[in-house]
Amino acid sequence: KTTTAAKLARYLQKRGFKTALICADTFRAGALAQLSQLAAQINVPIYGDEGEKNPVKIALEGLKRFEKYDAVIVDTAGRHKDEKSLIEEMKMLQEAIKPDEVIMVIDGTIGQQAAAQARAFHEATPLGSIIVAKLDGSARGGGALSAVAATGAPIKFIGTGEKIDDLEIFDPPRFVGRLLGMGDLRSLIEKVREAELKIPEKRVKAILSGKFTLSDMYEQFEALKSMGPFGRILKMLPGLGYELPDDMVNVAEERLEKWRVIIQSMTPEERENPQIINASRIRRIARGSGTSEKDVKELLKQYMLMRKMIKAFRRKRLPIFGRKLSLS
Repeated sequence: KTTTAAKLARYLQKRGFKTALICADTFRAGALAQLSQLAAQINVPIYGDEGEKNPVKIALEGLKRFEKYDAVIVDTAGRHKDEKSLIEEMKMLQEAIKPDEVIMVIDGTIGQQAAAQARAFHEATPLGSIIVAKLDGSARGGGALSAVAATGAPIKFIGTGEKIDDLEIFDPPRFVGRLLGMGDLRSLIEKVREAELKIPEKRVKAILSGKFTLSDMYEQFEALKSMGPFGRILKMLPGLGYELPDDMVNVAEERLEKWRVIIQSMTPEERENPQIINASRIRRIARGSGTSEKDVKELLKQYMLMRKMIKAFRRKRLPIFGRKLSLS
């Protein structure tokens, strides 16, 4: 729930909203510390008061401080349908701060049990929407979705991973497609757009003219990294994601990270003119990056392959997408 509050703040922030967080969870020890840490990661302001035990007072004070913000997310205490005192606390908060929307966060791993939980909350406080967290495309997650949907409250978002960017708008056809291994190209396109790097026009012209350097290769790795976990990106490709074993995906992710470190250990001259990298330079780069000479040579081999692909694309307009890269 607390992580989901930060994910929602991040989602709104990325879309241009001035966003803030309030920790009104006075029940769980460490709640403020956890939310503060997450808020710092995404550079979003937060208000909380460890000395105050009244969540209503905390929420009202936070709203005063963030009066001019576009979106203020109030993280309240987690509650169970049988915890009557916490249900009452939720009613008091709703009456005091009059939120534009009450959002309930449900754990997707509890399956059909989510129905009773959602129904109890819906009866206590009118729910604006629901976020189903920890939804990785499993059958149990599908059970949670169907159970929650039965309450009539709309499911707006789903949490698809542990990282701060792993929150997306719930789209039934997309979810079913991934559940059946059919992929999700629309999500993949959105990820690519979000990760788009502002490459200088001069650099673009150089690449199109055939000058592809290790600096360009590094920028491609950075873009791929910013799109999220490699395994999740692969799952968006029709007929591919569910066929690759987790250990193979992990090896690919580790290799990409290793290559990034190797390029970082090179001099600017080496990155721009890889042909000058001889045996002694390879040894130095390997020592500086904490990798082996074999790893450095493997990167250079991969670089040459990508360079040839770009040249072929220029000459014959061959499609680059789908060509095999040795990540596994």
